[in-house]
Amino acid sequence: MRLQIDKEQFLKAVSSSDHAIASKTPIPLMANLKLELNEKGLEVTGSNSEMTIRATVPYRIGDKEIIRAPGMGATLINAHLLTEVLRRMEGEEVSLEVIDESIAKLDDGRSSFKLNCIKADEYPDIDLEPTGTSLTLPCLDFVSLVEQSAFAASTKEQRPVLTALNLEAGDGKLVATATDSARLAQKSIEIEPLVRFRCNIPAKILGDVTRLFDNVEKLTISVAENRILFLFGNTIVSSRLVSGDYPVTKAIIPQTFNFYLEVNAQELLNAMSRVSLLSSEREPVVKLSMREEEVEISAKSESAGSASEHLRIFSFTGERLNVSFNSMFVIDAIKALKAEDVTLCFQAEMKPFVVKNPKDDSVIELITPMRTY
Repeated sequence: MRLQIDKEQFLKAVSSSDHAIASKTPIPLMANLKLELNEKGLEVTGSNSEMTIRATVPYRIGDKEIIRAPGMGATLINAHLLTEVLRRMEGEEVSLEVIDESIAKLDDGRSSFKLNCIKADEYPDIDLEPTGTSLTLPCLDFVSLVEQSAFAASTKEQRPVLTALNLEAGDGKLVATATDSARLAQKSIEIEPLVRFRCNIPAKILGDVTRLFDNVEKLTISVAENRILFLFGNTIVSSRLVSGDYPVTKAIIPQTFNFYLEVNAQELLNAMSRVSLLSSEREPVVKLSMREEEVEISAKSESAGSASEHLRIFSFTGERLNVSFNSMFVIDAIKALKAEDVTLCFQAEMKPFVVKNPKDDSVIELITPMRTY
């Protein structure tokens, strides 16, 4: 295997596939990237037990020649070493030659590296052909879907299904739901009316997928029985699906409310950040005391003291109400809404409440209150 390749495009593909390489793996072989030069271009593949990423460098991009002097073949090279070598090389073009199937020589005319490599036939076969139900949508829509929902997924493995983002397509909508049982985030977007599927995707993987979008407009999702594929630009990402039935969440989202607090999002964020400095060491609990005349945010800790702050700009509708909650949950929800003003909607003191953007009904952020004494 040999080729001369544009360094920028090579590094871009290697960096993308490197996202799938686990920092620690029980299988040393999987610490390597598979490089295969074929009729499509240079395919760079990285994989772990949950995710596979394949980025392809084409022979040409527009009028620019990207790969020259090709000699077909494949090899395995340590992902970390290859990434760091390419980052430090200063030339615009890099030559790669595999010698005796054991040495990969990289040269940019100034620097020369000889990296140990492994025969590619030792790498497991990974099927990245789309199967099942497919859906194409704008990348920006998918980014908003993930950013406004996935943060609420659990990070604890006791209930694996709660570490996933539930995607459900049907009736012209794609609905993403995440919950860790103490909070819930749900975002919906419009899609093709005939597409139907339901699946649970590891939430942490979706962050990697959206970070790989680079000047691409369209994303195709392909959902099969136990995996999902994301195809965009010259990149394919495969992820396993999380098995199990996702909790039915429709029944826990309130439809009517008795109290409404309308506030400036940034003022509320700033106030909670300040006050929660003196909240409990175990959880950043704050108390919201609301009436038509004033709204106070307070927190106290037996070891540190107490703090309180009054909001300057607000509108509260309803009788007097006191609600305590984990301030980080509300801060995350407000940041996800990306709105100038937010509305907090309450049923009662100990009932789950909703944080929403009054100008966007496609997002629901639900928080469970906490009992304080």
